[in-house]
Amino acid sequence: MMTATTASDLRFFASTDGDLAYRDTGAGDLVVLVHPGYVDHRIFDDQIPALAAAGYRVIAPDVRGHGFSANASRPFRWADDLGGLLRHLDAGPAVLVGLCMGAAVATDTALEHPGLVRAVAVCGGGTSAFEHTDPWTLERAGESARMLAAGDVAGWIEAFAKNVAGPHRTVAEVDPEAVRRMRDMATHTVSKHTVGETDWYVPLADSWSRVPKLDVPVLAIHGSLDAADGIGMAERLVRTVPNGRSVTIEDTGHFPNLEKPGAFNEILLDFLRGL
Repeated sequence: MMTATTASDLRFFASTDGDLAYRDTGAGDLVVLVHPGYVDHRIFDDQIPALAAAGYRVIAPDVRGHGFSANASRPFRWADDLGGLLRHLDAGPAVLVGLCMGAAVATDTALEHPGLVRAVAVCGGGTSAFEHTDPWTLERAGESARMLAAGDVAGWIEAFAKNVAGPHRTVAEVDPEAVRRMRDMATHTVSKHTVGETDWYVPLADSWSRVPKLDVPVLAIHGSLDAADGIGMAERLVRTVPNGRSVTIEDTGHFPNLEKPGAFNEILLDFLRGL
């Protein structure tokens, strides 16, 4: 269950553009958990203690503009923020685990800062060059954009919750606790921003053309009920790298770590132990 995180539970990295929050717990080989867009590190509340108990040091940051981290006031890249945090901690090389947008951050960091990364695990994404083509994903993106442009936060939260269910279920068919957790985190992050503010994020150039040179093990964990784009981008990543493979968790959607944490943790730990 998601805990009521406060600033006292977190550590902060004083970046060149504000403080970036992160959890740091456990001891052993380093695993970094990178959350999806609009939420924060608490999405991994079922993974952090399991990994720490298995003998790993776990770092779970809130990426810039999310959760308890500072918003941007100048151009930035999430991959550079994460690289800066790992260098600040003198930690690594790390296994990077990312969900959706977090998958893009993890992959981009491996491309830009290869000396800091020893393996990557992704779920629901690939690189930051997102490829949205299936009708359900495009409809959700359009709905969310309209709600945000209108300043309708409540409507946007309900639109966002549909991502938990995916295209094959309704929100009512998903564990209500998983939906509540996502709504709470998204509400917290959206409240940090204002309509029409400058987007300072700088995309990574030519990410997919660089993926074939990514010479670390890469695992994709799919939820079988995820949208086609979520599965497709992660699958493209593992097909393109020299050492990639994928595994599917049945009867779960875009966030299998929330819906079936036991299965997700088992798959992730098996990957870690095989490195």
